[in-house]
Amino acid sequence: MVLNRTPLIAGNWKMNLDHLQAVAFVQKLHWTLKDAKHESGSVEVAVFPPFTDLRTVQTLLDADKIEFALGGQDLSAHDSGAYTGEISGQFLAKLDARYVIIGHSERRQFHHETDEVVAAKTQAALRHGLVPVICVGETSEDLEKFGASAVPVGQLEVALEGVASDADIVVAYEPVWAIGSGQAATPDQAQEVCAKLRAVVADKLGADAAARTRILYGGSVKSGNIAGFMREPDVDGALVGGASLVVDEFAAIIRYQKHVGV
Repeated sequence: MVLNRTPLIAGNWKMNLDHLQAVAFVQKLHWTLKDAKHESGSVEVAVFPPFTDLRTVQTLLDADKIEFALGGQDLSAHDSGAYTGEISGQFLAKLDARYVIIGHSERRQFHHETDEVVAAKTQAALRHGLVPVICVGETSEDLEKFGASAVPVGQLEVALEGVASDADIVVAYEPVWAIGSGQAATPDQAQEVCAKLRAVVADKLGADAAARTRILYGGSVKSGNIAGFMREPDVDGALVGGASLVVDEFAAIIRYQKHVGV
């Protein structure tokens, strides 16, 4: 982590927590961090609820002046039209969403999203003023056949085609073999791939973009290992799955700085 890039801890709730549970969760997380005297400016916190929770969570964040950023878990490559079940970026923007996850491995696996679809969704996010969290990562088969970085590097190269050099993006490296497995990559492994991803950003968007772009690690992140990842120079935060659904655990991840000399 480099000090001029504000760390980002992002909680991807996936298909968990209805709108009532979301209210209770956000309130408890807010008070847990407040009781621990967490400085909100030191780490940016973002939550990515299911679509049906977004309006409720947005209202709560505004009413209680809670300094969490809001994000969507996906969006359509199209802005409007006859696309049943799709969510437009303009709808997310109207809800004051700042971020949107694009190309998560579960979307690639279960919804057969290609690199080209991810690229189109990246453009859609940027059209509507959203910050795309572009997810890339290798499966265990990819790891064995090509090594750790080849697949995520290729995925990111396609996603960044046509992206302007001044665009605000986030990249999330999520080795698929680590997600939900309890087996995280090592900090050294994460650093090696994240450094190569930053080089892709530099090649596609320029050195200034690479210097400001935050690159997250995702894959079995927990309070016991987050500090190790955050010591690495090219890891600027975490995309947290299961652990983001447990208030005390997610709060401990957010407060990782008490374990790191920063």
